Amino acid sequence: MSVRGALDPLASRGGSPVRESFLPLAVPSIGEREKQLVLETLDSGWITTGPKTHELGARIASLTGARHGVAVNSATAALHLGLVALGVRPGDEIVTSTYTFAACVNVMEHLGARPVLVDVEPDTLCMDPARLEASITPRTRAVMPVDYGGHPCDLDAIAAIGSRHGLPIVEDAAHALGARWKGHPVGSFSTVTAFSFYATKNLTTGEGGAAVTDDGELAERISLLSLHGMNRDAWKRYTDTGSWYYEITAPGFKYNLSDVLAAIGLGQLERFEEMQRRRAEHAARYQALLEDVPEVRRPRTRADALHAWHLYPIALELERLTCDRARFIQELRAENIGSSVHFIPIHLHPHFRATLPYREGDFPVAEDAYRRAVSLPLFPGMSPRDVEDVCAAVRKVAGHYRR
Repeated sequence: MSVRGALDPLASRGGSPVRESFLPLAVPSIGEREKQLVLETLDSGWITTGPKTHELGARIASLTGARHGVAVNSATAALHLGLVALGVRPGDEIVTSTYTFAACVNVMEHLGARPVLVDVEPDTLCMDPARLEASITPRTRAVMPVDYGGHPCDLDAIAAIGSRHGLPIVEDAAHALGARWKGHPVGSFSTVTAFSFYATKNLTTGEGGAAVTDDGELAERISLLSLHGMNRDAWKRYTDTGSWYYEITAPGFKYNLSDVLAAIGLGQLERFEEMQRRRAEHAARYQALLEDVPEVRRPRTRADALHAWHLYPIALELERLTCDRARFIQELRAENIGSSVHFIPIHLHPHFRATLPYREGDFPVAEDAYRRAVSLPLFPGMSPRDVEDVCAAVRKVAGHYRR
């Protein structure tokens, strides 16, 4: 177990940084296969939504244990389309976690729906099923759980609550492609599951996402709404088997993904298992190297879960430190280690303070997690030495600010 850097002077105070070059929080893993597929797509003349986009949707469905998949231009689009396809209307309530990115609540507001926030479980930072059940009212129309950092929610409990109350589950699995709950892949539990293929995600298309579902009619509706509400297979109108004629059957959106970006995703799928293995290896190394740092609380994985390890978020034991989280992050940056915070709870943002009936103190678990949270670098291209550098920097900063 490395103790390198523990007693060295802080870089911010004239000491040498743990590493000479900056290590970012995340770097996309793009290989030669992805480049080849993009070039083939460009040469094909088909660069907008076409066969590769539809292939990507189908293959994501297969990977996640769902019957149908629709590739779109973001996980935000997938969440929005799922809610629209399910008939969410102005005034409907949708229950979600406060410990998430703003996209979840933004799409509700776009529909005129009312976000109802609940607190999270202290170990996983995923939606607390008990608090979910207590928040359901006659106006509740859907539930949106969030698989935080790549750890799945208690999907059995949430699905059971949804079933008891007749509520669809629109799962935000932006972090959780490749995760499993009780042996079953994330994507095989909820009414609709949304995945993200943003640049930093476990599988990337640069910008992109997908919605998966077992409901064929729902998948058809999501697909139709994703491209202006044009009738089925309108994308084929530019092929030798298509027709110029199409009809608008619903007021849809411009949420389609291009074949150029889908080509990147198809290349990523060929390496996905290996990239996931490397993420898990890095996470395991973090767990071992930070085990004896009392100022740091490591993420926990429940026995029933296979973690996707999109993030490696630590929690600072602030009671053992003489600095706050902001200073800790500044010191890591001086040591040439990138980091971030996931997330600012929804109810603490200025807009949602003004529009939602919540105040600071309403969600103590999420608020406590937020003030302690630091996400450390995690991506497939990291080397074991990179992980050691991060841990050396964490140990160094924690040692200097130890009470």
